[in-house]
Amino acid sequence: MADSNEFVSIDVEKIHLGGKEHIIRTGCGSVSVIVYGDQDKPALVTYPDLALNPDVSCFQGLFFCPEAASLLLHNFCIYHISPPGHELGAAAICPEDPVPSVDDLADQIIEVLNFFGLGAVMCMGVTAGAYILTLFALKYRERVLGLILVSPLCKAPSWSEWFYNKVISNLLYFYGMCGLLKECLLQRYFSKEVRGSAGVPESDIVQACRRVSVIAYFQTHLLKTLLDERQSINVFRFLQAINRRPDITEGLKSLKCRTLIFVGDSSPFHSEALHMTSKLDRRFSALVEVQACGSMVTEEQPHAMLIPMEFFLMGYGLYRPSYFSDSPRSPLSPSCISPELLSPESMGLKLKPIKTRVSLEV
Repeated sequence: MADSNEFVSIDVEKIHLGGKEHIIRTGCGSVSVIVYGDQDKPALVTYPDLALNPDVSCFQGLFFCPEAASLLLHNFCIYHISPPGHELGAAAICPEDPVPSVDDLADQIIEVLNFFGLGAVMCMGVTAGAYILTLFALKYRERVLGLILVSPLCKAPSWSEWFYNKVISNLLYFYGMCGLLKECLLQRYFSKEVRGSAGVPESDIVQACRRVSVIAYFQTHLLKTLLDERQSINVFRFLQAINRRPDITEGLKSLKCRTLIFVGDSSPFHSEALHMTSKLDRRFSALVEVQACGSMVTEEQPHAMLIPMEFFLMGYGLYRPSYFSDSPRSPLSPSCISPELLSPESMGLKLKPIKTRVSLEV
């Protein structure tokens, strides 16, 4: 690994809805990091799913939820890390460059942290990004305060997932971001309710995704067409890395940082999230299942994440916005012993019901 003093940041003076982008050279290529908020605050590192950009297509729904944005930005400075070549306006990565492994991508995160002079950080990832951040937490335990994982992966690909990913890889390689590939990715991200069915109009999220081809969209009505054939090669490389991932299940039991897992019950990775939860230390983990929701809870039902995240952060003693002052304590706190605290009724949620699994062990 290169010494941190050798890192080079190209300050591109590029504003992403208030954030500032840095391109950081690491031992396995350059990586884009967009920083939001006061850098004197604790760090929250995010990592998106396949073919998504973190600040405008994977976490924007969450940060456009005013209460969640207030909660997160009040407590953290946000560091959105893009997979190699997934940033807005990225050039094609040379096809002859070696494809990074998932270990390389995890090591890239430690280089980013060292560049910014960060110590232990909170991590939030979605599906493939959740796997990378979990692997990072296993490799660099002292650098992770906690994990917020959305539809996470922990096992090696099943035969069916491996085959499905190979189909997507072939579509990317030979046809780029074609219509069939977009449909496959939308099924990966969203529930049938959001994608729309016969006679049911598509949601604004999906329509926006279609207009700008799934990699990115602005919910502020600033829509840009971002994908082209060159960018599809970058997506192809990330998919190759994820499709070669090893099983990290055995290491999960020794993971002592607190972990909060969200998963939609319509997610293709629902069973994977249940498996991962069963392998984590129950004293330090909780699962929130969001009904009638796909993999990207951050975009499809971000309000459903608000109160569980507040509970989770209270376990770290972080200050809360005053309008949440009457909320119950963290389900991960030993003094909180009632799962009913996380029922939809006690949360005051008016969205789809949430099923929650919380350990009663002290």
